[in-house]
Amino acid sequence: MPFQTEPAFKHGQAPRTAIVLCNLGTPDEPTAPALRRYLAEFLGDPRVVEIPRALWLLILHGIILRVRPKKSAAKYASIWTPEGSPLKVWTEKQATLLRGYLGERGHQVTVRYAMRYGNPSIPSVLDELKAQGVTRVLVLSAYPQYSGTTTASVIDAVSTWSQKIRHIPELRFVNRYHDDLGYIDALHRKIRAHWMHHGQGDHLVMSFHGVPERTLLLGDPYHCECLKTARMLAEKLGLTKDDYTVTFQSRFGKAKWLEPYTEPTLIALAQKGLKSVDVVCPGFTSDCLETLEEIRMEAQEAFKHAGGQRFEYIDCLNDSPDWIRALADLSERHLQGWPTKQADDPMQLAASRERALARGARD
Repeated sequence: MPFQTEPAFKHGQAPRTAIVLCNLGTPDEPTAPALRRYLAEFLGDPRVVEIPRALWLLILHGIILRVRPKKSAAKYASIWTPEGSPLKVWTEKQATLLRGYLGERGHQVTVRYAMRYGNPSIPSVLDELKAQGVTRVLVLSAYPQYSGTTTASVIDAVSTWSQKIRHIPELRFVNRYHDDLGYIDALHRKIRAHWMHHGQGDHLVMSFHGVPERTLLLGDPYHCECLKTARMLAEKLGLTKDDYTVTFQSRFGKAKWLEPYTEPTLIALAQKGLKSVDVVCPGFTSDCLETLEEIRMEAQEAFKHAGGQRFEYIDCLNDSPDWIRALADLSERHLQGWPTKQADDPMQLAASRERALARGARD
């Protein structure tokens, strides 16, 4: 396998550290051709769909990519903003704010965002960082709960990129932070702020992205980590077990997925006489199609059609200061040992020691 030519290097060049905030991805525009490209990459990932490869590719290219892009494009169009896809807009803002927070703490760190599927791709961002002289990279997934379908796929993308690189930078990965106190507190504050301005509903539904139940049986920790996040958040909010329900959304295909399912649960709650519900999506750190269209639009319509009256969707963490602060704290912990501050630079430390010795000799 041929390796890429390394960027020009100057002796004495100071090592640089970067953080790459990785989110799932988004099409470039809400059109059928753009969705076809995006879905082909997304659904073509063996981490996402674990069925015999030849059979799945036949189904994907023979049926799904002929039918689904047009329908998905219409859904994306309903939430698209003048700046582009909400997920991309929020992820880019998070990266910018994270760089600012770390800079205020004295860290000289480059922060970029990347998408596992779509643009900017993980390989293109890593290529850019290498060209800038970055020698250490912290890969920070936007998924608080670890899953083979998401977190592991990001690691796969970095690993595939590294196979073409002659001089691989030092790499670290943040695999999970489902029980991080800063993350839980940011969720708690987001929900409390919503209740303060809009009132508290009769019941809170915490909806996480679903995965096939088979992944749980095979040892994926995602389900357990979602439940722990929900339990910690409920305790922080002072809720009892009767005050909230954990559900899973975004089913795809005919296989059994993690239960209970979000929309059927909301319908059942309304049919039992519940009139007011709040819905939050703790596993999504940026609002996206799954939160804005699937929950805020479709799930709300289903709940009200079944007899519910008040449906409040609570925004994702997005650019919340509490969330960016939690991201900065999380990053600092995983950056430990890397010289990200001027005072940590080995050359600077050596120069300081020489100056101290010289002063001691004069004294």
